[in-house]
Amino acid sequence: MSDLAWLGRTKLLIGDEGIQKLQNAHVLVVGLGGVGSFAAEFIARSGVGTMTIVDGDVVDPSNRNRQLPALSTTHGQPKADLMEERLLAINPELKLTSIRQFLSPEAVEEILTNNKFDYVMDCIDSITPKLMLLTTAYQKNLRIVSSMGAGGKVDPTKIRTADLFDTRECYLASLVRKRLRKLGIRSGIKAVYSTEKMMEESLMLTDGSNYKKSAYGTISYMPAAFGGVCASVVLRDLLGFPVEMEKKLKALASREKKQQELEKKRKAAK
Repeated sequence: MSDLAWLGRTKLLIGDEGIQKLQNAHVLVVGLGGVGSFAAEFIARSGVGTMTIVDGDVVDPSNRNRQLPALSTTHGQPKADLMEERLLAINPELKLTSIRQFLSPEAVEEILTNNKFDYVMDCIDSITPKLMLLTTAYQKNLRIVSSMGAGGKVDPTKIRTADLFDTRECYLASLVRKRLRKLGIRSGIKAVYSTEKMMEESLMLTDGSNYKKSAYGTISYMPAAFGGVCASVVLRDLLGFPVEMEKKLKALASREKKQQELEKKRKAAK
């Protein structure tokens, strides 16, 4: 029998049924950078029973300002390996598959075909692999949440969730929308984005490796905030919130009302 005592505080919020739903779920997290590393940890800490994580990159010194596995002692080490160790330290009973590779069309097809995922989390910040994952997951009718750009922004209160085609003030989202429309996709992908105007002056050009030709400056908390919102979308959908939560709260309010009425009757009878 699994020891779920560590999920006691979560159980108070979502109940036994909610815990069981998360225990039975399989979540895929692709990209373990600033957004994905925090998103993966939040998913693991929620009690989700099965996870697959994917990333082919290693820790670079420039990652330390925002990425969970990036420490002064982990430079050059694979992010997937570091996150695997961390997630299993959080929950040793987690059924975890760690894939240390960059996505190719063949890899995306293989991963999504050979596994049954309850949710796909796209935390990739490069256009080509991001599009491969989104289009393949969409075609397979998988539930998806996709993180848009956290770079060039500083205000976490402006993070929003919407259909990808309803997003604004995000350069990455505009590029993704344009490419997806050409492929005949015009709705049905949840996105996490920010309505804050991007600080264009923070842009820098890169060497083009890993499909990235440019990058925007980042502040420590913004990718983590994006990761938190992405994780919340997944968990709320898996749990059936807000519908089931509203029903639960109404039922609780009804029970409390009945108890109050009984208490009034008892006092009146004395």
